[in-house]
Amino acid sequence: MPQTATDTTKNSDADTALPHRPAYALALILTCQMMLILDATVVNIALPDMGRELGFGPAGLSWVLNAYTLAFGGLMLIGGRLGDLVGRRRALTIGVLVFTVASLLGGLADSSSLLLVARTAQGVGAALAAPSTLALVTTTFAAGPERDRALGLFTGVAAAGSAIGMILGGVLTDVGSWRWTLFINVPVGLAVVALAPFAIRETPRIRGARFDIGGALTGTSGVTALVYAFIRAADHGWGDAQVTWSFVAATVLLGTFLAVERRVRQPVVPLDLFAARNRAIAFIGMLLVPAAMFGVFYFDTQYFQLVRDYSPLRTGLAFLPLAVGIFASSMLAARALARHGLRRTAGGGLVLAAAGILLQSMLSTDSGYWTALFGPLLINGLGLGFVFMPLSVLILTSVTPDRAGAASGLMQTMQQVGGALGLSALVTVYGAAVRAADLPGPDGMVEGYATGLLAGAGFLALTLILLLATRAADASPAGE
Repeated sequence: MPQTATDTTKNSDADTALPHRPAYALALILTCQMMLILDATVVNIALPDMGRELGFGPAGLSWVLNAYTLAFGGLMLIGGRLGDLVGRRRALTIGVLVFTVASLLGGLADSSSLLLVARTAQGVGAALAAPSTLALVTTTFAAGPERDRALGLFTGVAAAGSAIGMILGGVLTDVGSWRWTLFINVPVGLAVVALAPFAIRETPRIRGARFDIGGALTGTSGVTALVYAFIRAADHGWGDAQVTWSFVAATVLLGTFLAVERRVRQPVVPLDLFAARNRAIAFIGMLLVPAAMFGVFYFDTQYFQLVRDYSPLRTGLAFLPLAVGIFASSMLAARALARHGLRRTAGGGLVLAAAGILLQSMLSTDSGYWTALFGPLLINGLGLGFVFMPLSVLILTSVTPDRAGAASGLMQTMQQVGGALGLSALVTVYGAAVRAADLPGPDGMVEGYATGLLAGAGFLALTLILLLATRAADASPAGE
């Protein structure tokens, strides 16, 4: 299999005199990652207000979320490779600048079409910037406990970002308006762009690099078609003609992508990233775990607002134990990893996370928040924090610097595609359960939520089974 060129050279504007300040660099990287991740969910609770003010129909309103997810997930492979070729700080800065301008335009939108264009542009900016955030963590910190702690913080912020987005969206919508869920990105993005040259060292570029145009076009188009197929299936069902043709297109394009990548000298995704069993399993885990998480966000939000009639602010705050649990366990994950190894740390986390979802599936129309939801959400969050950090270590620890961008881009592509895939599958399960239950109003809805959550727990169980197949994961985090 062809190998990616490993020779690198510093950029002409390399920061040879820039002091090494890893703490400052990490703070800025985490700020950037939080902004990008929470934007996938921060608008959720604001959707009804957006629909009323801009005249969205029910189907059109779903594209406020889908436009961002589609661009983010579809272009991530290009974003990861771009950082390797032009320097990761530069790729991050370009992406954040695009994201910030798009956020401003979205907040000022006076029509539904302009808002959707802005959300798509936000996804493009996020796809360019996000792979470089994770790659910069691996190049800023040396392998070992220092990098593990940094990865723990990064994965904690990344995993908790979606839950924090729900909370922030509720607060901003209640206190201000839906526009502030977009405006909030502007000062944060400008600060990241302004401070990056002073806090983050630029990374070397690959010498004699050539961009893999064929791989970029087929891979991006294939992933986009796949994400679109799952998104549309959630709205129109699996028998829809466009869903079928999108899956056919995705199959053809991704098959072509694999053929191209096996032949080019510098592929956009080095396929030997999948050669190590442990890393391949970790990539699959990064597909399945977000699939379960997106189901929790969706079903719990529907339950809070449609069954229990919570306000946007109260709905957002209801997710606080999930966010706190994820962040707290992410801070402990590096210590658990050193003491118990990858397989036990991630396996224990999967058991906890699945238990939290199973407990949530016992909801009824009159379940109390403190007695039936607070504890399960906290348990779910605590488990997830112990899962993401070990999976990230399995993927990134043994990756050479010239492939860090490609590996992190692929990892985050898996997360975005997994979320879209999982949500569409779980919504389909929900619809079938509601029809089978044949119960009126909220009773039927709750029956559907419970069945959908059980299916989400099944994704975590499958991840646990795969994790048990890793080779000597406790002894060798790299898995090589």
